[in-house]
Amino acid sequence: MANPSPITDTNGEVRELTQVDFNNAVPFSSLPESLQTTLKGLKGRGIQKRPTKVSTTVRFDPDVLAAFRATGTGWQTRMNEALKEWLKIHAPEP
Repeated sequence: MANPSPITDTNGEVRELTQVDFNNAVPFSSLPESLQTTLKGLKGRGIQKRPTKVSTTVRFDPDVLAAFRATGTGWQTRMNEALKEWLKIHAPEP
């Protein structure tokens, strides 16, 4: 087999797989036993250390979203913090 292209780039992003990649794929059962055992033993993330957040769909004005995204990685956390701050002042009466 010719030297195949790496599956991931330098940032760890997986490239789009080609038909050649699929043709070269092998079944899990044909992997070495030691690798099968290792892969079968992998577990999920485990118990969450912080309270679970709730996934939702919400619509924002494009300029608001662009402003938060422009702050870089962690923009969603910063948006959540901004909303918490807003609630401290504007929370509805219990």
